[in-house]
Amino acid sequence: MRRTAERGRAAGGRRVPAARARAATRAAAPDSAPAERLQKVLARAGFASRREAEAWIRAGRLTINGTPAALGAKVSPGDSVRLDGRLVRAREVSDAHVYLCHRSPGEPLTGGTSTGATAQQARTGLLERLPRRAGRRFIAVSPMPRVDGGLELVTSDGELAVRLQRAAHTLASVFGVRVRGELNPTQRQGILGGVLDSGAQLEVHSLEGAGGEGLNRWYTLSARGASGKEVRQLFERQGALVSRLMRTHFGPVTLERSLGRGRFRELTQEELGALLAL
Repeated sequence: MRRTAERGRAAGGRRVPAARARAATRAAAPDSAPAERLQKVLARAGFASRREAEAWIRAGRLTINGTPAALGAKVSPGDSVRLDGRLVRAREVSDAHVYLCHRSPGEPLTGGTSTGATAQQARTGLLERLPRRAGRRFIAVSPMPRVDGGLELVTSDGELAVRLQRAAHTLASVFGVRVRGELNPTQRQGILGGVLDSGAQLEVHSLEGAGGEGLNRWYTLSARGASGKEVRQLFERQGALVSRLMRTHFGPVTLERSLGRGRFRELTQEELGALLAL
């Protein structure tokens, strides 16, 4: 008690409330966190990519403690960063939100017209329907082509999006592909070869028939590091007419049947940890 009272006395013996004394001590203490480049802080906060942040700096839209920011400037947690006069509140990566979305074929990521979604979905776009508490700007990781759909991973954390995009190049993904007619042995062999128009070669693990109705046939393809665009290209290079392409697995993350089209859920910490570990 005596020590508390002593800490509560200011110079000259005037008594200062203990709460104010503690606040003054915290303000005077140096910040232990290292300074980081402004672009990195903004990307992690979900405000912009690093390139966009650099454009904002050049345009004079950002300030640090009231002073216009310069390219290469670094900020610490105690600094006041403002965009167009509004305070930027940074978040830690541990607070980042990653969502698994079931995207309908033809559904836009952002607002616009759509042929495969409801009128409401077309007006808002998939990313615009995500909770605002999770961030102002969402980034899709290895997004499917507009005409296709299925599993999409999105996050409001720019740094985390970069890490997940790097992981996408090494993870095995599974796609459901609907084609007109049945693939012949030559076509199947060509798809399994994994050669793209550019000459690059995908690591295709398997190609299995998955039934169908009428003239349409479904196939399940598993490949490492494949994007939806590349999978469609594999089939079309062999003369197959692709009418539907859906991603169902992204590494250890699965699009469960209970998640309807146009719906989303947040990844668990276990799922996110498994993605980053791979």
